Amino acid sequence: MPRVGSCLANAGSHAGGVAPSEGVFMTATLEEPIAATTPEGTVTVASMARDWARRTPSQVAMREKDFGIWQEYTWERTWGLVLDAAHGLLALGVQPTDRVSIQSEDRPEWIILDLATVAIRGITVGLYPTNPTTEVEYLLTDSGSTVHLAEDQEQVDRVLDIEPSKLDRLARVLYCEPRGVRTYEDDRLLYWDDFLAMGQKHRAADPDAVDRLMNQAQPDDVMTLVYTSGTTGPPKGAMLTNSNVSYAIEKIVLPEGVRGGSVGPDDVVLTYLPLCHVAERVFSTWHLVSRSVQLNFAESIETVTDNLREIQPTLFFAVPRIWEKMHATVTIKGGDSSPFKRLWLRFGLTLASVIGREKIANGGSHTAKSRLLNLIGFPLVFRALQERVGLRRCWFAGSGAAPIAPEVLEFFIGIGVPAYEGYGMTENSAVATWNMPGRMILGTVGEPHPGIGFRIDEETGEIQTKHDGVFVGYWNKPERTAETFTEDGWLKTGDVGEWVEGTYVRIIDRIKDIIITSGGKNISPSEIENSLKTSPYVREAMVIGDQRKFLSALIGIEFDTVGNWALRRNIPYTTYRDLSEKPEVLELIRDVVNETNEKFARVESIRKFRMIPKELDHEDGELTATQKLKRDAMVAMFTDLVEDMYA
Repeated sequence: MPRVGSCLANAGSHAGGVAPSEGVFMTATLEEPIAATTPEGTVTVASMARDWARRTPSQVAMREKDFGIWQEYTWERTWGLVLDAAHGLLALGVQPTDRVSIQSEDRPEWIILDLATVAIRGITVGLYPTNPTTEVEYLLTDSGSTVHLAEDQEQVDRVLDIEPSKLDRLARVLYCEPRGVRTYEDDRLLYWDDFLAMGQKHRAADPDAVDRLMNQAQPDDVMTLVYTSGTTGPPKGAMLTNSNVSYAIEKIVLPEGVRGGSVGPDDVVLTYLPLCHVAERVFSTWHLVSRSVQLNFAESIETVTDNLREIQPTLFFAVPRIWEKMHATVTIKGGDSSPFKRLWLRFGLTLASVIGREKIANGGSHTAKSRLLNLIGFPLVFRALQERVGLRRCWFAGSGAAPIAPEVLEFFIGIGVPAYEGYGMTENSAVATWNMPGRMILGTVGEPHPGIGFRIDEETGEIQTKHDGVFVGYWNKPERTAETFTEDGWLKTGDVGEWVEGTYVRIIDRIKDIIITSGGKNISPSEIENSLKTSPYVREAMVIGDQRKFLSALIGIEFDTVGNWALRRNIPYTTYRDLSEKPEVLELIRDVVNETNEKFARVESIRKFRMIPKELDHEDGELTATQKLKRDAMVAMFTDLVEDMYA
């Protein structure tokens, strides 16, 4: 029988109604759950936003930077715009269960249209800003979107490049930025301000229309389609319901004291990751509507580091790529400073390393030794470092969506940034495991949330979950939905895991990514890849070796970092490819590979490597929208390099 996790109580059935399987269940005290209904109907993200507007109308809910000045959206203004947008959708003929899609960088209009769609019982469909035209066509046709929001001319062009007959359900294309679009002649186009004006007119004529629909909302209404990244095929639209989202908020957002503090209106969040991703939706939208945190929208993904320093958020979430980049920036900036500052930084980082190890060995809490060292290091080095990376006020930071090298988290914990790794997926509304202050083991993703069904199959090692946050299935793909559940109704995550100290979970890898060498040895490539990427000089790494005699790797350099390194050594270069092929750079990366090999067993050592000759890109098909490697596409694209290593 599959192993049952230690934090398992009151395991709810998934949407298909399958009863929990028999087994050993250990109970845990549950927090006070969210009420299923109110006198005005089912609780939704829209009704929670409305309630904040009624309770604290002058509280600032969101801020965006416009011409260098931060513009504030109070709850009163925010909800007014949501109502205008909701009435606008009704004026366009949007009905309950109709899909409204959004392709945009993070901005207030994303949140507003999302909440407006839920308010009228529609279904929000998020697209990544980087989705190319072919993927936009697939997502709009697969979802059957009726209204689509495109941020600017670039996003509008991607829709207009699609043959209209293929988008027979798409009636309107809204756009936020008029530059370049004003002269377009397409009856489907509608400027955002004109859309809101249309909503205001509809609202004046029928002021209660949105309230009536909100009161009719049901727990099992599909609230959003979250499309998976598509590493092994076309993206699939995971259907999340109102009850799924309420459960996720109950488990992740609402519990007080679990993160070492209580989330509330005084907390500040920087919103910069794509809002179509479930992790950013949890951290931004769902924190906003349930706890009234203040959302601050980054100007762009390129300005995140600047905006971090300016905002100094109290809560912060990042994918490993961001953490790695911040870690590399400290290393590189330190190397570019004066000899005295380099010596000073080296002293501080030595202290941080000792503090990090001490705290990690103590579950993330200070020991007497680490506290003393921190008293020395904080005023001398750590305070300035925290300020520099933009996390001076951060009291809880999270990493998720992909595995991260333990060394990176150890660095941030050492300088006083409480960073913890968690685990979840779109299909279970991100509710699975998390490390917490005082209860963490580095290299694991923490313990299962209290009260959820969580187990690791003894035969396959696959992690499986079962609770009220588990999705209802994939949009228009019943066969794929059936494949995702076990016979007794547990969600199959596709991730291989193992127990650590009985209650903590360590993710080994995706089942499909495990390498089995010709000698029969099972190897997790992600552990080796993450170790390589702790180097500030390595951006991408892909370990190869399935059915091969030894492991090899394709490695992509961090162009800016390696370029800076080359300039300081008077090594001329022109392009990315030219730089990556320099003998000095090959030697630099060889040293990184050798350092990584020392951390692993001989059979897990990388015997050969080749440099990736270009920067990987989503539009070229090597990466998913979430910047994960498409391994099959990589092998196909760089076959010559791979075969050369095994020639």
